[in-house]
Amino acid sequence: MTALHILVIDDEPALRQIITAAVKKAGYSVDQAATAREASSRLVRGDVDVALCDIKLPDGNGIDLLRDAKAAGIDTTFVMVTAFGSMETAVEALRAGAFDYVVKPVSNEELLHRLSQIAAMRGLREENNALRKVVGDSLHKLYSFASPVMLEVERLVSKVAPTDSTVLITGESGTGKGVTARRIHELSTRSSSPLVTVNCSAIPENLMESEFFGHTKGAFTSADRARKGLFLEADGGTLFLDEIGELPLPMQTKLLHVIEDKTVRAVGGEQMRHVNVRIIVATNRDLQEMVKQGRFREDLFFRLSMFHIPVPPLREQRADMPGLIRHLLRESKYNGAGADEIDPLAVEALISYRWPGNVRELDNVINRAQILAEGPVIRLTDLPQDITHAIASRTSGTTIAREEGCLRDQVRRFEAEIIARAIKVAGGDRRLASQKLGIGLSSLYRKLEELERDGLMSGAGAQSAQPEHAPGF
Repeated sequence: MTALHILVIDDEPALRQIITAAVKKAGYSVDQAATAREASSRLVRGDVDVALCDIKLPDGNGIDLLRDAKAAGIDTTFVMVTAFGSMETAVEALRAGAFDYVVKPVSNEELLHRLSQIAAMRGLREENNALRKVVGDSLHKLYSFASPVMLEVERLVSKVAPTDSTVLITGESGTGKGVTARRIHELSTRSSSPLVTVNCSAIPENLMESEFFGHTKGAFTSADRARKGLFLEADGGTLFLDEIGELPLPMQTKLLHVIEDKTVRAVGGEQMRHVNVRIIVATNRDLQEMVKQGRFREDLFFRLSMFHIPVPPLREQRADMPGLIRHLLRESKYNGAGADEIDPLAVEALISYRWPGNVRELDNVINRAQILAEGPVIRLTDLPQDITHAIASRTSGTTIAREEGCLRDQVRRFEAEIIARAIKVAGGDRRLASQKLGIGLSSLYRKLEELERDGLMSGAGAQSAQPEHAPGF
């Protein structure tokens, strides 16, 4: 159920109490007002979702109150309550912007049905907003990993996703903790509700409480309008708190209370509001060490780490690297980048590198290489020097690091050496050599022609490696 805060506006105390009791029993938070003036001062704070408003008030008219609220940009849904069941009054209320009306004596069943309709409508609107944001920020399709360490991550995700357990995701920066959190949400029963993501390190400490729990209009100097807050935005869905280790101790205490009580109160507000939110957190910090140092609450740590998923660094996923590189290459091409193929030597260089920035760094390198590539294929010379040096240092017997000349010339000599060695190992069988190099036979012949033309491989030398009856195309 979407959390709604209801304001009952009626000058009859008995009717206010009856409606308030019924609405509160249904799980909604409720406030009351007896006059138009009192209701107006309550509505202007901006935290009322639904106003159950009598049309006849001692100091005004409920329809005028509705019009004033709409003119002020107050996002409150009005349901008018009237003792006059005339169509004229009902039509006037609907034309003024009311969602609906009910007739006194009010039927609790009818009233709660109206509220459930409004909750569904507002929930759908917020879900659509969240969906547009997710689509805009999406990394498109996920890559299917094959390495044992990532298969274990996927197993843990599939186990915890259908539950409502809090999840702690740990790992170095750039390992894909956010993607893991999104996958948990997508596989959960909450997948049709919002996934709200927040980077705890990006929120100024003096604004954290307002960001998390919301605020009313006028709660502080710059609060020119009400704000729902992250917990209410994620109501019914999932709240992903990235960089949880950056949360200051006072906010850790408040977060613990919300997790335990499942209620929030906006800054400047008076009502506690129930929230139904699943919490997923992530960090690259050692929270247990922070607990020992007194920088992270131990009770909050135990609450958050009910289910722990460690995401391994990219250097421990060597078996996944070739497929992941091509997956990121396709994704970048989808976004309008240039080259859509990659040379095997470039793949080998990427695999050799240690990737301190993990998948995020790999994605950036591929994007850059696609832009720099002269044609449809990313070559070794399109990669940053620290990556090309990595493959040079791993290859014994090569003179690439010692020879003179520009980087492109050295790489071309290195490429010629690799190809010549592959042909020799294949006994001169170029088809077999092309398979070992991971390129097509026509691509191998094209490279041989280019290297011979550049004087990096003699025609005689190349031919001498070929058997008398070399396989044709």
